[in-house]
Amino acid sequence: MNTNTSEISSTPMNDFDNQTPKGKEMKGHKHSHESPAKTKGFLIRWGSIYDTVVNILTLGRTQRLRMMTIDQAMLKPGEKLLDVGCGTGGVTIPAKERIGQDGPVAGIDPSPEMIAVARKKAEKAKLDIDFRIGAIESLPYPNASFDVVTSSLMMHHLPYDVQQKGLAEIYRVLKPGGRLLIADAMQPTNFLTKRLFGFLARHHGLKFGVEDLPATLKSAGFLNATHLDEHFGIIGFVRAIKPIN
Repeated sequence: MNTNTSEISSTPMNDFDNQTPKGKEMKGHKHSHESPAKTKGFLIRWGSIYDTVVNILTLGRTQRLRMMTIDQAMLKPGEKLLDVGCGTGGVTIPAKERIGQDGPVAGIDPSPEMIAVARKKAEKAKLDIDFRIGAIESLPYPNASFDVVTSSLMMHHLPYDVQQKGLAEIYRVLKPGGRLLIADAMQPTNFLTKRLFGFLARHHGLKFGVEDLPATLKSAGFLNATHLDEHFGIIGFVRAIKPIN
């Protein structure tokens, strides 16, 4: 594990357990004045149509992909979860339903438009979720805050150096023995998937695939970094564990 990992963070916010979740705190208020988080990753500003676009790309099977992501994260009732790059809350919200009311859940995304949609969805579902604007490079949480961290369809938006910084931050906020589950595009194997992969990762060409992540995760200090056999079309899953000692 890099010795600098525990130092990578801006001044953390108050302890996650003691905060009023922003989705709850901000009910009834507009968030158009909020600025995007500073990040070197690709920023999605079209939150109002994001779910529709993803549903088209998954041929109407978005819900199946999200439930597969939750299943591969092996969520248990009462666990504390952080969803990094949560977007409109597509994974965060059903994850909260799986974890239950005793498990604190947070979602972070650099786009205020995406977070605004996520907050509205959580309010409609009457779910207590802490949705915040923020970037993976500097997660606003204390060390060892979460049992599980998930990231869905986000890593391909990040340059390699930001992936490294982000994984170091995820390592920092995970509890010892905590799990990380990443869902993202695999390297394409035919013409059709190459075209779709190019759309998803146009700013990286065809250089990144989720199957490339285990080596990066091991460099960040994670154990058992594995590209899982399960997949959803071109979307694959990688799971890793933060060591106990």
